[in-house]
Amino acid sequence: MSPILGIVASSMRGASNSYESIATVTVGSGGASNISFTSIPATYTHLQIRGIGKQATTTANGPSLYYNNVSTGSSYAFHNLYGNGSSAAANGFASQPYDSSMSLIGTGSEYTAFIIDILDYANTNKYKTTRALTGLDKTGSGEVYLHSNVFMSTNAISQIDIFNGYVWQQYTQFALYGIKG
Repeated sequence: MSPILGIVASSMRGASNSYESIATVTVGSGGASNISFTSIPATYTHLQIRGIGKQATTTANGPSLYYNNVSTGSSYAFHNLYGNGSSAAANGFASQPYDSSMSLIGTGSEYTAFIIDILDYANTNKYKTTRALTGLDKTGSGEVYLHSNVFMSTNAISQIDIFNGYVWQQYTQFALYGIKG
């Protein structure tokens, strides 16, 4: 094997073992309006939240993510890119009371899938950056969002709250992973 192929093969093996499950939440009957991951260990380089689900409302209203129970008007900033196959848009806000990574959530019978990366979550020398990809199935058509967010705090993230404002329907699932560097 050539030296370059050996390096690539070695790095691919390392990548496959770099995600460790921290916690998984599956919403039971009756639903839930808030999902929390608490006491997150500071032993990883990054965090990742993966999920699939829908909310129990017909109103398109994305949930909010809060880190360390911080929900003030100037704690978060974000940019969104949006597309649905026939149109595209971009927007951003410099001052928000929440992380908007999950602004696209299925309503009623529509499911949403998402992956949210929280980079350097334990680093106490800089603000925390998140990036997210969310998609929505609308029975033959769909939408996709790409988000970048900043949590303007140098505190290590030890708690993540995912607040819907409505109710997460039964079988909605969230999984938190730690990523080794």
